Amino acid sequence: MAVVGAGLTGLTTAYYLKKAGADIHLFERENRAGGVIHTLRENGFTFETGPNTGVLSHPEAMELLEELSGRCRLEIANQEAKFRWIWKEGRWHALPSGLMQGVTTPLFSFTDKLRILLEPFRPKGKNPEERLSELVKRRLGKSFLDYAVDPFILGIYAGDPAWLVPKYALPKLYNLEQNYGSFIRGTLRKRSEPKTDRDKKATREIFSVEGGLENLIHALVAEIGEEHIRLNCSSLTVEKESPVSFRLVNEDKVYGGFDKVVTTTGGYELEKLLPFVNPELTGHINRMQYARVAQITLGFRRWDGIPLKAFGGLVPFREQRDILGVLFLSSFLKNRAPEGGALLSVFAGGLRKPEMALLSDSELQEKVAREIKTMMGLKEFAPDLLRIQRYEHAIPQYGPESAEKLAAIARIEAETPGLILAGNIREGIGMADRIRQGRIIAEQIISG
Repeated sequence: MAVVGAGLTGLTTAYYLKKAGADIHLFERENRAGGVIHTLRENGFTFETGPNTGVLSHPEAMELLEELSGRCRLEIANQEAKFRWIWKEGRWHALPSGLMQGVTTPLFSFTDKLRILLEPFRPKGKNPEERLSELVKRRLGKSFLDYAVDPFILGIYAGDPAWLVPKYALPKLYNLEQNYGSFIRGTLRKRSEPKTDRDKKATREIFSVEGGLENLIHALVAEIGEEHIRLNCSSLTVEKESPVSFRLVNEDKVYGGFDKVVTTTGGYELEKLLPFVNPELTGHINRMQYARVAQITLGFRRWDGIPLKAFGGLVPFREQRDILGVLFLSSFLKNRAPEGGALLSVFAGGLRKPEMALLSDSELQEKVAREIKTMMGLKEFAPDLLRIQRYEHAIPQYGPESAEKLAAIARIEAETPGLILAGNIREGIGMADRIRQGRIIAEQIISG
C-alpha cells in the first residue's frame, strides 16, 4: 500500500496500517516528514513554524498519544489557556465563559444580550448551505457575530463567516441546531448525555507535546520505520498500472504493484498528482479556497508588557487592525521561553486580508511592531527572536463549494477502486481531525 504525503494524516494512516501488519510505503515531496509541523529551538526559545497546538476534540487523538507515550509525552496546556481575549475599541476584553459574564461584557450589544434569552425558542434553519454569518445573526445577533464568532473563525480558519458553511466547516455547531433546535438547548442536552470512557478522552483540552510537536512526528516515524518512507519525491505522480493496481513515478524511479493508494495532499496538487483522473472532477476539489497567512514568531528574553494570563488575543475583522491575533505560548506551555521572558505567535493575512502575507519582511515587521506595542503595552519593540513564516495554502476554507467537492471525491473513489483521497480537503482541519481520519482510513483498509 502507498500513502502519499508524510504530514500528520499520512503518518497516522501509515502508523495504523503498519501496526496491523500491512506493507507500507510512504512518499513525501519534502526532505523531512511532518508536513507543516516543525519545531525549532533558538536562543532559549522553542517554537513551531506550523500549528502551535491542537485540541483533544476526538478520542482518537488521545489514544494515539497514549500509544506513543514511550516516545513522546503529551503536554496539556495549563489553566491560562482557558481564557481568550477579544480586542474591541482599543483594549482587550475577556471572552465570556458563562451567563453572568455574557450579561456584563461590553463585547455584545444590550439588544443581543436579550436576544440570547429567546435563542432556544427560535425555529431551526432549513437551508443546509446557509453561511455561518447568516446562521449566527439569525440565532444570536450581529454583535455576537462581530465579537465572538468572527474572531473565533479568524483564530481557527483565518477565514470569513460570510464564506464558511457550518454544515461542513463547523458540523458540531450545525448539528446542535439541527438535532436539538437550539445552540443553548443542544449544549445543555449534550452535557447531560451519558459518555463512555472512550468519549471522555475527547476532553477539548488544548495540547502539545513536551519539547514541541515535532517530537510527535519523530515518534510516528520511528514506529513506521524510516526505511518505509521515501523523501524528496517532488515530482511524484500516481498512475494506473492495471485495473486493480497502481504505480508511483518520481522522475526516473518507478514504484509499482500497489493495490491501495491514499493521498493526503492539498486539493491544488491533485490534478498533477493524479493525471488519469478526469480534470473536471479534480477541478471541483481545487475550487476550494485557502487562506494565505503569515506567522510571525516573537521571543522576548525579558517581558515588559502586560501580564499574559490567557491563551491569546483575537482581533475581530470589524476592528480593522493589521493582525488576526496573537498566541501567548509561553503562558500555557512549558519551557517555551527563558524564565521571565515570553514567546508570542502573531498571525496576519487570512481570507479577507491576503495582501498582508505578501508584504516584504521589513513592511510586515513594521506593521506587527506597531500593533504589538499598542496591544501588548510595550514601550519599545525589541524582540530577541523574530522569525517570519509564510503559507500560501495555510488553511482550507469549507465554503459553498463543499457539496460539489465532496461529491467529486466520492465519484473519483468510486470510479477508481483502491484510491482514497484524504487530508484536510475533507473532515476537518485540526490536528485531532487529521489523526481521526488517518486512523479511520487505516481501519477501513484493514477490514477490507
